Amino acid sequence: MTDYRTELAAARGAAARASELLRREYEAFTPIPDAPVSISTHADRASQELILGLLHEQFTGDALCAEESTPRFDSVPKSGRRTWVVDPIDGTRGFAKKVGQFSVMIGLLVDGLPVVGVVAEPVQDRITFAQIGGGCWLQVGTAEPTRCKVSARPFDELVLVQSWAKTGMSPKPVCALTPKTVIETYSGGVKLACVARGEADVYANTYGTFADWDICAGHLLVTEAGGTVTFLNGAPVAYQAPEFKQTNGLLATNGLVHAKAVAALSRES
Repeated sequence: MTDYRTELAAARGAAARASELLRREYEAFTPIPDAPVSISTHADRASQELILGLLHEQFTGDALCAEESTPRFDSVPKSGRRTWVVDPIDGTRGFAKKVGQFSVMIGLLVDGLPVVGVVAEPVQDRITFAQIGGGCWLQVGTAEPTRCKVSARPFDELVLVQSWAKTGMSPKPVCALTPKTVIETYSGGVKLACVARGEADVYANTYGTFADWDICAGHLLVTEAGGTVTFLNGAPVAYQAPEFKQTNGLLATNGLVHAKAVAALSRES
């Protein structure tokens, strides 16, 4: 198996630099209590410019796929055999509302498969990272990294992580899975990291459309921690579709409950 330690170190370094920038921006940012789902800020664009610059400098021949428009890199292909997939602020509503729930996500696809994944949470000074075949790891501040492992909870003790639900509403995963506990947070990256770290057992993304950068980095964290990640119907996740769209949902679990979760969600659809 190819060793991606150099790429992982570069991704961690870029995420750390972006996190420093975002912590400064976050402290100075005036909260927007009613921030819409589609919000994008100057901080998103500054974070992306920094990350893409660092990655392109070290891996000149790699493609760069990212959420925001960055004219400086318009001439760089957005897909290829090796493609960096970047979300400069995943969960921008959590940034804009100043609730601390957002992340920096950096993934690397090689031949369409995630081989490096980094999810950094700037406010918590926490980074969860993985390379294929190397396990998933968590580092908080300057402490030594510790290995992550998914939970061993069975289906009847399910902990579900999901986006914040509107008052009085029960999202489809809650109705289908009837979890014992629900954790709500902004950022798909944070949700996937929660599954990888064993804090939650299931994350079911049932949005009709999202993008590669919403899941790529976190996908690898879960699988390297011993979990399972598929489309909602149980099929393998595929990347680099036209416009980098994902239209089949996503299911990330501790593995033990995956088959039951697929079945339950299919009955609810």
